[in-house]
Amino acid sequence: MRRLFPLTAESASPDQLVDHEWGLDELADAYAYPEAAAPPGEPAGADGAPAAAGGPAEDAERPGRAWLRANMVSSVDGASWHDGRSHPLSSDADMRIFGVLRGLADVVVAGAETVRKEGYRPARARDAFAARRAELGQTPAPAIAVVSASLDLDYGLPLFTDPVTPTLVLTGAAAVAERPERVERARAAGAEVVIAGHAEGVEPELVLGVLADRGLRRVLTEGGPRLLGQFAAAGVLDELCCTLAPVVAAGEAPRIVDGPRIAVPKRFWLVSVLEEEGFLFTRYRREPAGRGASGGPDRDDAAPDI
Repeated sequence: MRRLFPLTAESASPDQLVDHEWGLDELADAYAYPEAAAPPGEPAGADGAPAAAGGPAEDAERPGRAWLRANMVSSVDGASWHDGRSHPLSSDADMRIFGVLRGLADVVVAGAETVRKEGYRPARARDAFAARRAELGQTPAPAIAVVSASLDLDYGLPLFTDPVTPTLVLTGAAAVAERPERVERARAAGAEVVIAGHAEGVEPELVLGVLADRGLRRVLTEGGPRLLGQFAAAGVLDELCCTLAPVVAAGEAPRIVDGPRIAVPKRFWLVSVLEEEGFLFTRYRREPAGRGASGGPDRDDAAPDI
């Protein structure tokens, strides 16, 4: 693996431009959550990748608020999965980064359909992250939070019955009122049912609010595309880690963000790019409020006459 961006005096040295296997500590430093995600009075990990030139500093407008990071994989032609699963688009390096991002998070948020298709299991407590997590006051492993309006989940799975950290089920108030028997099954399995919306489904802002109230401010979402689309449309997505796989998948798979149209495209700043075996591991952060217009020039207006 090698760093392609940003290039500093150290990273541009000949020995750093040659592929070498990044250890888990090196990756964890590079992907550390920003200080904005740390609860008041808690030390935050240092961000190993400097901000892009002209890019945003850490968000000082909302200290202590949950920081929402997404981790997704896409083919070069924009597919978010192949045959219903993301694994065919992944690689060993992608899975290493996947594990590191989980190792840094307080909670991993995923939609119910993604949990079913990908066969989610409880997050593991890993020795490689034990000291780092203990220093930051985190549980040994991140909680998994499943977003579901129907509450129609298999509560006999280890995800609910045998997690290191109890699994959360995020849903709406109407769903809890209308499906009390499913709520009881979830609680009987050991899950905590958390209301994060007024109707049946969740509301993105409330999801981050209820998680922050529980001290879960380093939030990682792994999708799926529809859930990520809701977060993006609500303007609460802070960071996107996207693996670009050097494959063409075609087919009818959605893009990694599959949600309602955003009136003005949201501007994100490139923070870092790593590469291994043709896979690009990109990392973007949202533009802070008040920085300026998010939209760029109209390509039709800017195009020369032909």
